[in-house]
Formats: sequence, structure tokens, C-alpha cells
Amino acid sequence: MKSQTALAFTALCLATVALPSIAAAQTADAGADTGLGEIVVTAERRAENLTDVPVSVGVVSGDNLRQFTGGGDDTLLSLAGRVPSLYVESTTGRIFPRFYIRGLGNVDFYLGASQPVSIIQDDVVLEHVVLKSNPVYDVAQVEVLRGPQGSLFGRNTTAGIVKFDTIRPTMDLQGRASLSYGTYNSVNLDAGVGGPIVADKVAVRLSVLAQHREDYVDNTYTGPSLDGTVSPAKNTMGGFDDLNARLQVLVTPTEDLSLLLSGHVRDYDGTSTLFLRGALTKGSNESTAPRDRVAFDEAQNNPQAYKTQGASARLAWNFGDVELTSITAYEHTAGYSRGDTDGGAAVNFPVGGLPNGYGQSQGQIRDLDQWTQELRLASTGDGPFKWQVGGYYFDSRDITDFYQRRYFLTAPFSATNAQTNNPENWVRLHNVNTSWALFGQASYEIGDRLTITGGVRYTEDKKRTQLIKVASTGSTVNFPATASRDVSLTGKEPSWDLSALYKLSDEASVYARVARGFRGPTIQGRSAVFGSAFTTANSETITSGEVGFKSQLLDNRLRFNASAFYWRVNDIQLNGNDSDGNGVLFNADKADAYGAEAEIEFLPIDNLSLSLGGSLLHTKIKDSRVYAQVCALNGVVVCTVEDPTITRPVFGAPTVFASIDGNPLPNAPKWNLNFAARYDIPVGNSGSFFIATDWNAQGYTNFVLYKTKEFYSKNNFEGGLKIGITGADKSWEFAAFARNITNEKNLKGVIENYMAAVYNEPRIFGVSFSGKIR
Repeated sequence: MKSQTALAFTALCLATVALPSIAAAQTADAGADTGLGEIVVTAERRAENLTDVPVSVGVVSGDNLRQFTGGGDDTLLSLAGRVPSLYVESTTGRIFPRFYIRGLGNVDFYLGASQPVSIIQDDVVLEHVVLKSNPVYDVAQVEVLRGPQGSLFGRNTTAGIVKFDTIRPTMDLQGRASLSYGTYNSVNLDAGVGGPIVADKVAVRLSVLAQHREDYVDNTYTGPSLDGTVSPAKNTMGGFDDLNARLQVLVTPTEDLSLLLSGHVRDYDGTSTLFLRGALTKGSNESTAPRDRVAFDEAQNNPQAYKTQGASARLAWNFGDVELTSITAYEHTAGYSRGDTDGGAAVNFPVGGLPNGYGQSQGQIRDLDQWTQELRLASTGDGPFKWQVGGYYFDSRDITDFYQRRYFLTAPFSATNAQTNNPENWVRLHNVNTSWALFGQASYEIGDRLTITGGVRYTEDKKRTQLIKVASTGSTVNFPATASRDVSLTGKEPSWDLSALYKLSDEASVYARVARGFRGPTIQGRSAVFGSAFTTANSETITSGEVGFKSQLLDNRLRFNASAFYWRVNDIQLNGNDSDGNGVLFNADKADAYGAEAEIEFLPIDNLSLSLGGSLLHTKIKDSRVYAQVCALNGVVVCTVEDPTITRPVFGAPTVFASIDGNPLPNAPKWNLNFAARYDIPVGNSGSFFIATDWNAQGYTNFVLYKTKEFYSKNNFEGGLKIGITGADKSWEFAAFARNITNEKNLKGVIENYMAAVYNEPRIFGVSFSGKIR
């Protein structure tokens, strides 16, 4: 961990620069805020009112996102439950978020895993799971595009897109900053400031995010250390330093030509996910295990660190009725994540009378480079016919190491026994993913009310994984002689969508959309660390349909949007575990889902704002031939499996598998509900006192492919509270806040073989200050 002094100095310097300028902000028209305002989205690569877009889009403003992360929470994981049908989780710390939309996602923790949800930051697709963890800061708006996307945005996706747009440079002086301090010495600084360098020609914006938390988790293990690195200590895990900066330069030599250059850096140092071994007892998913104590016998206190750099150039050239857009981007990252993967001391969790476990693991990206290039030509007129066509190229290459120390323990348990008889295995993989696509979309307005839109895309997606080296401390790992060390897969598929939007009035519209999406094939290479052959999954395709209603009513004091959907994924890619807890890829025949989403924003009286959102979801795997390996150690099933099971030999040992036909998809909540309210009490002409709260709740969510009495969550909820004062023009705010105010301990993930649990963040109390130049 970096020193607290260094972080405090960074925060102090940034605050010194930003806050005096913010305090001198020009007075704005306090009466300008009337009604809910207009929501403008770019779901179709052009600015449009939300009610005019024939796609289900959830929107989170930058101010709301910053409220959720005021206690130093992960900016991406904090979106879970804030947008109907969007779920986000991680069992690999802050560098590996996994996204799910309408139940579609990927539970695979492999560093080379592909996901059916695409992440786009400032028009740049972030494909690798580590790049997807790039924090969001100085953000203007988040858009969640539900359902398959392929006609317009980057890479093909079967589930949808989460699109982050940061605040861009302007030719006027603008700035904002949010600074908070809370429990565990949590510091969160999110700021941006910019303006003209050459009037009407060159503008810049500098944005920063600095997050810090002290270690607060004790390691209580006092037995023999398996790797010679562990000793009991207080406050040795759970903290992080996450330092980020971005510089944007906007050049507009003429009215018709603009060039936006952007560069960003990240330096992250923290703790990977803490698995609490034996936190769940057989027959129940209730746990009394504390969040702030672990008993880890190895892995050097679960360190995790990554450094990331990136740059992009966005050129827009208007030729009158046509505009050419070019987006060129490069991303690079390197780092590692180490963890006690069995969740703690093996001796404390005996199975069959013996201690057990396979110890620690580390995933390390030695070098990852991603290049993307997009060219797009689009009409710019206001006529009834609008169109755009383009091409996209993607190239990602990385060298990744996987390390695993395995322990086959026998009594009597001792560190000498473990270190002498159990090898340290590691592999090095070279992964290459290239893709190209051609796409186009056209829409036509028929009369004043009806708009028909259609899009098409053709994609070729290639993946290749090479096993460069596989070895152990004692002898070469027994990688199967007949297994390929160089595996390549190619997927070629068309995607399309067709929609109709009918305006019932200037304030309301209805729409219908049908779409086909595609996700390329996937290779699971990490299995080589256990001497197992690569596993693969072929391309999956989705066909979906949805209908929806959008409105802004009651003189813009009520916004109500709702949609209902159905989708089917053929050859769906699924991920199970083998006896080592290692991910195994396979295709199931299909999966179906149906559900609905609704969002309401309401201003019932002056100074009171309310919002309510919710989703219902039913997913089902359909394949009577597919089975998933269940939780077992030393040949003993340690959880309560509720599906029909069979026993098959694996490496000569009997192994239990469960039928998953008819089961829900993992991490697909049956329902989700979010609520927020804010009430402002004016204090003369000098400002106002306010109180704000936000809550989200989540229904039954299964964490694995098979059903058990242990590996699920039900009725999780979490809330926040904020009380403070604002200036008359709302250019500044001072408040006290609490995140997870009721200190709920919500189960977020599991490691099956060790009955290990992953929980949400603890309660954070704090104070915050924010201000704006506008």
C-alpha cells in the first residue's frame, strides 16, 4: 500500500487548486431549475430525447453516481441495483467487475474471460476484464442500453451496453469537485476543471479521482504458515489506494472540424477479494462470520496492484449533410492479483476428518495492449431519413501468468509437510483477440408520429490462446500430451435490429423492437495450471423482442418509462467448475428469459423529488443433457444439492454432477427495486437544508449453475442517507452521509468447495463537500 501521507498530500494539493476557484463560482439563476429537465441520450450515436429512442435505456446522472460512491465505493460495483435489470459483482477485487443485463452475464473469473455486456467509456470499447475496471470519474452520464447491441457500438454484445460519458472540455470555464472523508480513513476526491486555452479554438479539461481506505481486516491465523509469509496481525487487509487522472484537449480549428484528444493513467494498489472459508454451514446460507476478520495461512495478505494507461483521438468532420467520425484508441495495463483462494486455513475446515485445500493463486498480466479503430459516416440533416454506416477493428494481445500452489494435505498437518510434498505450478499464456465488423443503420419518419429504424452488422471474431510455458518447482506439470497448446477459434455472424416508435403526443411514445445479437467463441486457458486441457465454447446467438412506453407528463413533473421483453440465447456459453475450482467452459442448448422494467421520477411538490425503479426477471436454462460439477472436497459433497445428481469418474475418481436443466442463470436476480428521495427546505435567500436517501433491494439470486440451500441470496437490501446544506444557487454543498447505513451483511458470491462467502462493503459514515464552477 502507498503511504497515507502521500495520498493525503495528493488530495490536499488537488483540493487547494480546485476548491478556492469553486468557491468563487459565478451566481446562477436559482429559479432555472423547474421540472425534471430533459434527458438526452446517445443510444443511437446521435443526441436525442430519451422519449424518441426505440431502445430500453436506463440513465444515471453523474451527480447521482457520485452520491453512491461518496464513501470510496467502487464506482462500477456501485451501479448494481441502481438501474433496473443491471447487476454488477466481483469475486476478484476492484480490478475485475462482472456485468449482467436482463440476466445475461458471465461468472467466469478467468482473466481472459469474455462477457456478453460491453463497457464503453467515452466511445472506446473496453473489452478485457481488467480494462473494464477502469474507474469512472468526472462523469456526466451513464447509459445502460438493454438488449443485444451490434448495429452501432463497437463489439457485438448479446446482453447490452453500459456506456459512460465523462464531462468534456468546453470553451467556457467550468469545474466541479467532490471531496469526502469517512470511516476507516476513507478518502474520495472526484474533480474536474477546464476551459479555453485559445478562445473558440482550444479547450482543455483535467479530471482526477483519488480514493483511499486504510486496512481494517485482521488476520487471526496463528498456525503453521504454508508459505512462510503469514503471521497474525491487525488491520492488514481491506484497504486500497486508487489514483487516476485524465487530460482532454479539444481543438476546433473550424466550425466543421473538431479533434478531441484524451489520455488517462491509473495506479491502483489494494486488496483482492477476501473469501471467508467455512462462513456458510451446510443446509443454510446464513452466516455469523465477521467481515473484518479472516484466518489466511498464505498469499501474503491478498495483495492486488495494476497500472493502466490509455489514449484516444476522436475526429469529427462535418461536410454539410454528412459527418465523418474517426475514433482511434489504445489501452495498456499490467499488474497482478494474489489470493488465498481456499478462503483460509485448511486445518480449520476439515472434510472427511482431514485438513484440505489447494492454497493460493495469482493471476498476473505481464503486458496487455488493446487497439481499436472505428470509422463512421452519418447524415446530419433534420429530414425524415437518417442513416449511418461504418467499420470497426479491434486488436487485443496479452501475456498472462497463472500461479497456483496446491496442497494435498494429510495428517498430521504441518507447514513442512505442505512445503515439501506439494508443488508450485505456473503457466504462461499468450492470448490474441482480433475482430472486424461492418455496420449500418437507417431510420425513416412516416408522417409526424411514426419512425421505423433498422440496423445490420456483420462481424468476424477470432481468438487464439497459446501455452508458452507450464512448469512446477519439482517437475513438469502433467499437461495432457494429446491436448493442443495452441487453440484458435473463429466466429462469423450477422446481427440486426428492427424497431418502430410511435409518438402518442409530444410527451409520450410507445415502441417495439426485435433484435439478433452475437457473442464470439471463448477459450479457457487457465486450466493448464492444473495440467488440464483448454476448454472452449462456440459462439452464442440471441434473438430478443421488447415493447415499451416512455413519457414526460404533468408539465414535466412526472417521468414514467416501462418495458417488457423476451429473449432466447441459442448455444449459450456457460461456466462451471472442476474438482480444482477451475473454470470449465461449455455450450448449453439454449436459455430463455422474460421480464419487465419500470422507472418513475416524480416532483409531487416543490423541493421534493422521488424516484422509483424496478425489474422482474425469469430465466431458465434448457438442456437436459448438461450437468455441472458440484461442491466437493476429498470426494465429499459439502453443500446441499437440490437438483438431480449423477456420479461420473473424473481422473479416475468418482465425481458428483447436478442436472441444471430448468435452473435460473447465475447472478440473475428475480427482482430488483431502487428508491431515492430528496427534500430541500429553503433557508431565506441564502440556501437550503436538505435530506436525501437512497435504497435498493434484490430478490432471489442464485450464484452457481445448480440449486443448493447455501449458494444464493434473497431479499438483500442496502441504503444510504445524506443530510446537509447547499448554497442558494447550488454551487456548493456540505453534508454528512452514511453508506450501507444499516450495516447489512449481504452475501455477494461464494467459493463452493470451501463453503466460502464474499460479502458487501461495511457501513461507512463520513462528511463531504462539493462545489461547481458553471
